[in-house]
Amino acid sequence: MTFAYRGGILSAEEVSLEDIARRFGTPCYVYSRAAIERNYGAFARALAGRPALIAYSVKANSNLSVLALMARLGAGFDIVSGGELARVLAAGGDPRKIVFSGLGKSEAEIEQALRAGIFCVNLESEGELARVDAVAARLGARAPIAFRVNPDVDAKTHPYISTGLKQSKFGVAYNDAERLYRDAARRPNVHVVGIGCHIGSMMTAAAPYVAAAERIVALVGRLDAASIRISHIDLGGGIGIRYRDESPAPVAEFVRGALAALDTRTEMLVVDPGRAIVGEAGVLLTRIEYVKPGESKNFAVVDAAMNDLIRPALYDAWHEVRQVRETELDAVAGVYDIVGPVCESADFLARERKLAVLPGSLLAVMSAGAYGMVMSSNYNTRPRPAEVMVSGAKASLVRERESVDQLFAAERAFL
Repeated sequence: MTFAYRGGILSAEEVSLEDIARRFGTPCYVYSRAAIERNYGAFARALAGRPALIAYSVKANSNLSVLALMARLGAGFDIVSGGELARVLAAGGDPRKIVFSGLGKSEAEIEQALRAGIFCVNLESEGELARVDAVAARLGARAPIAFRVNPDVDAKTHPYISTGLKQSKFGVAYNDAERLYRDAARRPNVHVVGIGCHIGSMMTAAAPYVAAAERIVALVGRLDAASIRISHIDLGGGIGIRYRDESPAPVAEFVRGALAALDTRTEMLVVDPGRAIVGEAGVLLTRIEYVKPGESKNFAVVDAAMNDLIRPALYDAWHEVRQVRETELDAVAGVYDIVGPVCESADFLARERKLAVLPGSLLAVMSAGAYGMVMSSNYNTRPRPAEVMVSGAKASLVRERESVDQLFAAERAFL
C-alpha cells in the first residue's frame, strides 16, 4: 500500500508522515509518485496495442511536479483554461498532446492555444465555433476542432458532477451535432479532427461510460455517411475511486467496454482521466489544535479548513481520516467532528469519526490528491498549504507554503 503504517506511524511510501510534518509543517498535501505511476500504468496497459492518447485532466491536480511526471510517462493533457495551458507547457508537456476543453474560452485563450500548436480544441457551442473560426482566420491558421457532444446519458453520480444529461451546461445537443459538424466542415479556417463527450465524474460502474461511447460511435457512423472524417474519439474521463465504501470497476473494464463500442473503428481513442490517477495518491496532513468536548458533539479542531479542502463542505463528500500515530499515549477516545478554524458552520473535514487523539495529534485526510489543492482558497486570509512529493525514501517540497504577505502583495490601500 502507498499509505501504510510502519512501526505504528502512517507513512507515504518509505517516509513517515510525522517526518513530513516536522520538515514542512501542517497543513500539507502529500503525494506519492509511485501511486501516480501505478494508476497511470493501469490505463497504459489497458490501451496497449491501440492508437490512444491518455490526456490527463489537469483540473484534478495541476502541481507542476505532477504535470512533469505525467509528461515523462508519455501522457497528454486535458485543459480547461489558458492558465492550465501555461502550466502544462511550463512543466514540459507536449502541446501536440493537449486537448482544450471547457465551454467559456476567451479569444485570448483560443489564440494562445492555436499559437502553441495544440492537438485539438473541443467546442461546446455554435458560438464557440464561430469564435474559433474568426481567431484562426486572423492568425492565418487552421484550428483543429472537435465538438463535445452531450449524449444524454446519466452517469449515476452526484448532480454537481454529472455533466452528460440534456439539461447540463456542457456540450452540444446530440440532435444538433450533425448540423454543427456540417457547418464546421465548410469553414476554411477550422479542421474537423475529432468528436468528444464527458458524462460526469465519480462513475463506479462502466455501463454509463459504455452507453455514451455507443451513442458517440453511432454518431460517427452518420458523419462518415456525410463524408465528414474524424481521426479521434474522445470519451472523456470520470472514472471514480474509493473514498468510503465505493467499489469502482477496474480501469480495464471501462476501457474494454469502450473498445467494444468502437468495434472495428480505427480512430485514435482519447481518454481524460484525472481523479483515477491522482485521487488516492494524495493525503492532506493536518494537526489537531484543540480537542473540544461539547454538549451534543465533540470536536477536533485542526489547522486545515474548508479553504484547504472544500469537497466535504461543497459536496458533503466523505474522506477517510486516519491517525498518523496509530496509538496515542494519554489520548481521549471518542467520536469527533473534525473541523477547521474558518468562520463558517460548513467548515468541516469529517463528521462523527471514532478517534483516540489529543491536542498536537496528526491526522491524514485520505484520497485528497484530486480536487484538493486545486480548489483551495485564501478565505479568512489563510495562506494555502505546502505540497510535498514522495518518491521512495525521499520527500521533496514541490510547492512552498504561502505567506500572508503574498496574499495582499498585489493590493493597494487606497485612501
